[in-house]
Amino acid sequence: MVGVIGGGQLARMMHQAGIPLGIRFKLLADTPQESAAQVVGTTVLGDYRDLDVLRAFAADCDVITFDHEHVPTEHLRALQAEGIAVRPGPEALVNAQDKGVMRAKLDSIGVPCPRHRIVADPADVTAFANEGEGYPVVLKTVRGGYDGKGVWVVKDEAEAAAPFLAGVDVLAEEKVDFLRELAANVVRSPSGQAVAYPVVESVQENGICAEVTAPAPDLDPALSDEAQQLALRIAGELDITGHLAVELFQTRDGRILVNELAMRPHNSGHWTQDGAVTSQFENHLRAVLDLPLGDPRPRAKWTVMVNVLGGDYPDMYHAFLHCMARDPGLKIHMYGKDVKPGRKVGHVNVSGDNLEDIRERARHAAAYLRGTITD
Repeated sequence: MVGVIGGGQLARMMHQAGIPLGIRFKLLADTPQESAAQVVGTTVLGDYRDLDVLRAFAADCDVITFDHEHVPTEHLRALQAEGIAVRPGPEALVNAQDKGVMRAKLDSIGVPCPRHRIVADPADVTAFANEGEGYPVVLKTVRGGYDGKGVWVVKDEAEAAAPFLAGVDVLAEEKVDFLRELAANVVRSPSGQAVAYPVVESVQENGICAEVTAPAPDLDPALSDEAQQLALRIAGELDITGHLAVELFQTRDGRILVNELAMRPHNSGHWTQDGAVTSQFENHLRAVLDLPLGDPRPRAKWTVMVNVLGGDYPDMYHAFLHCMARDPGLKIHMYGKDVKPGRKVGHVNVSGDNLEDIRERARHAAAYLRGTITD
């Protein structure tokens, strides 16, 4: 039995991928309304920050994995010490939980990153800015941020005050002049087998992934190979079990720099559900169970994924009628969430040989499902 901590859409899609393999699931969720709790039969409601809750949940599981990275590191170490298989393990996962730890580890193994350091106060932010090319500077709280939360782009010392109100360490980074954002997704098993998906281009809007194109258009093959090898090396050096997403900046002078790490299935890999021989969700499950990994190759020349963000159009049935009739090749994935403005409520995938055609089709469907267009 696979125990998944966290009841979001990633757990929901993991469960979906495990059904053909006959994998039994147990879910730890906050509420019965959460995305995965709606579909996983064995769901326990409880606080993932409570060690006793975690112990009871894990007791009859063969392995524990995650929908999010927020479980306290010390709790995971305690579970592991008691003989519970935790994958990825706490020593790996802490690098996704704490951006300061991640940057220090990546520095120690020679991974290219933006210029950075922990800063003490707004005056120290100014000092950091002056050590480089000045403001603007990117500030991040080292813990708790996701989808743009916990990240600020500040233009002066006055604006730099806000991040320190959170009461946790603040990481300052140079604002990279990048050409575009890329992501390298890899999966690694405990036995050391690893596979790499094609490097993708991701487009962010307000800190949230809006669109992914697989493979990244016009990416130099040498740079693509470099990104895949870098992700595989990080997975090995950090001893990661499961899926690893390495979010990258492609700089205007032809380099790649690591922006973020995620040690679970990731938005930049959702295209694999319909566009790859083996999805990121299935390969993550294979990895945490130490099964042979599946083929990561694409099924089509191009696949475009566009996120469906909540808007003012909750009538999904009539939206489905339009989208499915207009485009029978469209693949729609909805998460069972209440529709709220700006919230990720689903995504669409379209595959084919003509990139501009499938991009237009995916964007149209996502916009119609959101309610921003009506024809």
